[in-house]
Amino acid sequence: MQYYPVFLDLRAHPCVVIGGGTVAERKVESLLQARAQVTVISPTCTPRLRSWAAEGVIVLYQRPYHFGDLRGFSVAFAATDDETLHEKIAAEAREAGVLLNVVDRPALCSFIVPAVVSRGDLTLAISTGGASPALAKKIRKALEQHFGPEYDLALRLLARVRERVAREGLSSDERQQLFTALTDSPLLDYLRERQVDKLNALLQETIGASCTLEELGLSL
Repeated sequence: MQYYPVFLDLRAHPCVVIGGGTVAERKVESLLQARAQVTVISPTCTPRLRSWAAEGVIVLYQRPYHFGDLRGFSVAFAATDDETLHEKIAAEAREAGVLLNVVDRPALCSFIVPAVVSRGDLTLAISTGGASPALAKKIRKALEQHFGPEYDLALRLLARVRERVAREGLSSDERQQLFTALTDSPLLDYLRERQVDKLNALLQETIGASCTLEELGLSL
C-alpha cells in the first residue's frame, strides 16, 4: 500500500476521537498541538481527558459510540479495545466520507499516522506503510539524535531574515543565493553551540553590516 503524504491544517476540520484510554489521550494531545477542535466519545475516560473537558479544551460525550456520531466531522480516530466497534466505525466512515484512523489496524484506516520528530516548525514524518511501527519508532529515535533544537532556532532565524530581505526588494535569484549561502554555512553549528559573535559575523557578511541577532529580534 502506498500512502499519499500530507500535512493537514486541522483548525478548519473538526475531529472526533472515539475512545477514552491512554492511547486516545495521546491522540487528543497531538490534535490539540495542531490546534484542532476535538470531540471525544467514550463511556470511560482518563483523568486528563476529563480535565481538558472541564477546562473547555475539548468536548466530551461520556457515553458509548452510536451510529451517526461521525456526522459533521472531517477526521476521526478510533482508539478502543473493541474490534467489532472498530469495524462499525470504519463502515460509517466509508459511508460518510470521513477520514479515519483506527489505531494499529491499517486495514480499517483511510489514513495512518506517521512517527514524528518535531523541532518547532520543522516536522519530520516517518511511515512504514503500517508494516512495522517498531521500525518507524527506531528511525524516529535516530532522527531525534541528529536533528536537535538548533533546527528550530535556524527556522526562526531564517524566517526573520526572509521578512527582512523581503523589504529590500531583492530579486528572486538574489534571495535564493542569500538563503543558499546561509544554509550551506556553519549556521547550524553556531546555533547548536550558541556562538553569538560568530552568528552575528555570519549574518553581517551574508546579509548586511546592520544585520545581527538583536536587529532581527532574536536571542539565544
